[in-house]
Amino acid sequence: MTHREQGERAERAERVVVLALDGVYPFELGIPSRILGAADGRYEVLTCSVDGRPVRSNADFTIGVEHGPEILATADTVVIAPVDPSHVSTDLPDEVVAALALIRPDARIVSICTGAFVLAAAGLLDGHMATTHWQLADRFRRMYPHIALDPDVLFVDDGRILTSAGAASGVDVCLHLVRRDHGSELANTVARRCVVPPFRDGGQAQYIEQPVPEQGAAGTAATRAWALERLGDPLTLADLAGHARMSLRTFARRFNEEVGLSPGRWLIQQRLSRARHLLEASDLSVDQIAGQVGFATGASLRQHLHASIGVSPQAYRRTFQTAAR
Repeated sequence: MTHREQGERAERAERVVVLALDGVYPFELGIPSRILGAADGRYEVLTCSVDGRPVRSNADFTIGVEHGPEILATADTVVIAPVDPSHVSTDLPDEVVAALALIRPDARIVSICTGAFVLAAAGLLDGHMATTHWQLADRFRRMYPHIALDPDVLFVDDGRILTSAGAASGVDVCLHLVRRDHGSELANTVARRCVVPPFRDGGQAQYIEQPVPEQGAAGTAATRAWALERLGDPLTLADLAGHARMSLRTFARRFNEEVGLSPGRWLIQQRLSRARHLLEASDLSVDQIAGQVGFATGASLRQHLHASIGVSPQAYRRTFQTAAR
């Protein structure tokens, strides 16, 4: 893409085309329009089928679409909506193959849940890391043993190709797109408008064993809210357990059951999330940001940020402050 084309693309709304196939899940089909459509006009979301005709959903109704496959050739980002597992096969119908062939080489491609099976069957995941719904991980590995699959995460951002897990992880990956394209301030605004969590790290566990608590059983939500107001303090497991009025062992076990992470890893994620926002929205130095979010030194923040997303604070700030302009 030339500099002129990049400039023109930056000045207009990003065109996102969602491909609906037979057996599509209606909820997930609507996620890109709902999330990206709340981003202050930054995205134009269109939906198509492989022939421009209505699509049978996996529910008891058919979905009409306004566009045929030709719209895929105009997309900056293509989203493959998931289909019922009964429609998954290594052999794609000819019309699906033809539709996918219309996607531009420079277009970004995103799958939700079983959409990863479609990308794999088309050869688009070769050489990429991927994820899909945890219940279908063994099936995916049997069908595509050559593709590196991580079934334990909410989504995988592998550059041009992004794959996400089941259902609500489609919300997470769409918010990630907004954050990647335009910064966390707009992503947080979109999350508030859609009444969804503003940030769930892609590496968070897909499946959290959370049994229904006994009546009157204490949880950790109040302690998490308390900790978020004190991220700059040197919080310890003992501090958290003391606030929750639990023993260390009970608190750690219950926290992991409810969140899917250890208290220590959760704290690091929250501190990194706050640090990323400050890198985008303020001119504070790395050392100042580290102090505000609870890292002992700027070096510690650099280490954790690089381990999480593979870039330095300075590189992150340059990227996202530019995207926010």
